Amino acid sequence: MATDLGELLVPYMPTIRVPRSGDRVYKSECAFSYDSPESEGGMYVCMNTFLGFGREHVERHYRKTGQSVYMHLKRHVKEKATGAAGGAMPRRRNGKVFLDLELNRDFNGDDYEYEDEAKLVIFPDHYEIPLPNIEELPALVTIACDAVLNAGSAYKKQEADSWEDELQVSKHARSLRQHDSGVRIPPSGWKCAKCEMRENLWLNLMDGTVLCGKWFFDGSGGNGHALEHYRETNFPLAVKLDTITPDGADVYSFDEEEAVLDPYIAEHLSHFGIDMLKMHRTENGNHTDNHVQTRASEWEVIQESGLKLKAVYGSGFTGIRNLGNSCYLSTTMQVVFSIAEFQRAYVGNLQRIFDYSPLDPTQDFSTQMAKLGHGLLSGLYSKPPIKSELIEQVMKEEYKQQHKAISPRMFKALVSKGHPEFSSNRQQDVQEFFLHFINMVERNSTGSENPSDVFRFIIEERIQCCQSQKVRYSQRVDYLMQLPVPVEAATNREEMIAYEIKRKDAEENMRAPPEPVRAHVPFTACLQAFAEPENVPEFWSPALQAKSAGVKTSRFASFPDYMVLQLKKFTFGLDWVPKKLDVSVDVPDFLDLNRFRSIGLQAGEEELPDLMPPIVIPEDTRAPEIDESSVMQLAEMGFPLEACRKAVYYTGNMGAEMAFNWIIAHMEEPDFAEPLAIPAYMEPDLPSSSLATASPLDNQPPEESVAILTSMGFPRHHSIRALKAMNNNLERALDWIFTHPESEEESAGISDMIDSEPKDTSFSNTNTHSDSMLSPDQGLSSPRVRDGPGRYELFAFISHMGTSTMSGHYVCHIKKEGRWVIYNDHKVCLSERPPKDLGYMYFYRRLSSC
Repeated sequence: MATDLGELLVPYMPTIRVPRSGDRVYKSECAFSYDSPESEGGMYVCMNTFLGFGREHVERHYRKTGQSVYMHLKRHVKEKATGAAGGAMPRRRNGKVFLDLELNRDFNGDDYEYEDEAKLVIFPDHYEIPLPNIEELPALVTIACDAVLNAGSAYKKQEADSWEDELQVSKHARSLRQHDSGVRIPPSGWKCAKCEMRENLWLNLMDGTVLCGKWFFDGSGGNGHALEHYRETNFPLAVKLDTITPDGADVYSFDEEEAVLDPYIAEHLSHFGIDMLKMHRTENGNHTDNHVQTRASEWEVIQESGLKLKAVYGSGFTGIRNLGNSCYLSTTMQVVFSIAEFQRAYVGNLQRIFDYSPLDPTQDFSTQMAKLGHGLLSGLYSKPPIKSELIEQVMKEEYKQQHKAISPRMFKALVSKGHPEFSSNRQQDVQEFFLHFINMVERNSTGSENPSDVFRFIIEERIQCCQSQKVRYSQRVDYLMQLPVPVEAATNREEMIAYEIKRKDAEENMRAPPEPVRAHVPFTACLQAFAEPENVPEFWSPALQAKSAGVKTSRFASFPDYMVLQLKKFTFGLDWVPKKLDVSVDVPDFLDLNRFRSIGLQAGEEELPDLMPPIVIPEDTRAPEIDESSVMQLAEMGFPLEACRKAVYYTGNMGAEMAFNWIIAHMEEPDFAEPLAIPAYMEPDLPSSSLATASPLDNQPPEESVAILTSMGFPRHHSIRALKAMNNNLERALDWIFTHPESEEESAGISDMIDSEPKDTSFSNTNTHSDSMLSPDQGLSSPRVRDGPGRYELFAFISHMGTSTMSGHYVCHIKKEGRWVIYNDHKVCLSERPPKDLGYMYFYRRLSSC
């Protein structure tokens, strides 16, 4: 038999490989579907490419590549046998449990056991060779099979590569000896024991001293008294007071010089009278007991907790498992695939996309989009439990709704590849991911239908010189409408003022704070804030040939088929961390934006002349020094030091805020953290007479400088012109751009500017950093921009729970078949009370009756 098997495999030996260290073995998820070894047909792993395929798709790979040898993996999941007492009887697992896989189920894995089965299958005859079969197989085949069976999950390998900030358990946690000093920490009113600091406070877990931290704890600043205390006492562990929740807390080890995990944190906190299970975050960042539950109530309202929600199943009602703070991705994709154009582009073309997919479909955007869309819309992964299962659960009094779902590991790995934030397991801003996703759709839709066309629209900006009254009109492309939230327009201001007085009084007297008050802001006030004129400081007026006051207004030059609206609920705190405004906005079901349509140059208006300001050659042409204080501010926020130096340098030492924007725009670049390479500058001793024609003014500016300007939304040709005019001085070039809007002649000379990709512009002011500046006659004539009446109906919204985009949870509500449905990770249910006033991003579709 050994000879027979050896002879049988001889023709295929050149195609069988042993996985190398860089190879990923996809043995837990099909490249084209969400089949796994637990599926009825199991999984087939190609012994040459190590790609995995479900039974339905393995034939396609065989026909396309000619690879004949596959390893078939099947996991058999069984409920554990129960003894007479009704408890689970642990059974010894079969010796074939060798797959590094996760149970793809919602139920408790402790109640189930599994056995793994593996065999080689030779196509096209489907000849099967059971494994392990060491004595009968050639040595190379045995080694290859053993390597595949013992290879780690491809996703775990990716996570290990990108999730670099995984915390380790502190060596002091188990043996920490706490002093019996009788210290009890009050629920509020904390203050540093050595100064007046009331923020960034750390509780030493040995003696209970409350002291302020420094920048390396969380970037919020302090006087360093917690570190001084450690140096005096050698007490190693401290916990940040405003991070304590029932789920854990931020712990820092002075001795180990890093953030750590403390498995005994609940016990260590109880020593000082703190019960973690009763802790809830309050508006000012402190924690207290059950007296205040404002954040908990927000979570309860948005998730509709406490209501008996009815689970729904079938096409369009498939949940998405949370991979660890991946809800920003899940909610976005649920909304996207409720839009007909995306359904048609990917699911409608499923077979064509799969048939023409590249040899590695795991790295093809269209393939993974089609796979995800089919997983969500087919209903294959959203089936209700059969009656016999329900009866058995009721008899055992163990009935719990089981929500089947898909795990988007492969899709997340692809869309986040190379992005330092989206490839991590940290929470992200859903608005930033939406623009990142649109960017990828744009890049991968060349020569084919581009479904993101439904979001694209043109904004017309009108700038008027206040002295000459002359105007200039320009246009830019955008993909969402950002609405300011003017808290000062709240209808319950008196109630808010009264609460603030009570809160300060409670803090001073170390009492439990009053129940917080949420601001109620009318939606009309948000629209009014969007439409109000905006001052343009340092505006250089071509009419006056000097700087003057300018006023800018924004209007819609086109209305998209789908209007995405973002409420700007987040603002930067003093610690540079995005913080959320606790507001309620009465967002309407029907939206009419027609009154905000642009009307162009009006009779009696005179346009600003197309003149350039005089070119001022800087006296010092040497490379500018780097502002180390700005560098440290950024480094304190956790960014790599070299990236901070580059950010400050490329923004011309204009301050930490401008450098921060550069970092956000360049984080996904492969050389983001590489050392700064300063480009060559003009020698200071060049003759002044040669400056007018010197090559540095005529040659292409440094690509790094061009990149930072284009990342801020300015056209490439205009950025190059500004840098040349200002001798490659980035600071002066930026000022030149603001005072020299692009002329219509320049715009007309640039073809297809609307094809520019969207950039992430979170926290920008009314979308001022956009992608393309378009001439009025060019933009609306482009086939890439759809236009129609500006009347819309709300069909979906995404809500955020938590105090910052860096934390919390996202949930989306989508209106289907006249009913609101809540998508909360893997759980999909009919909504009883959709919290439309607490949403963050809203999705409107054009009314068909328009």
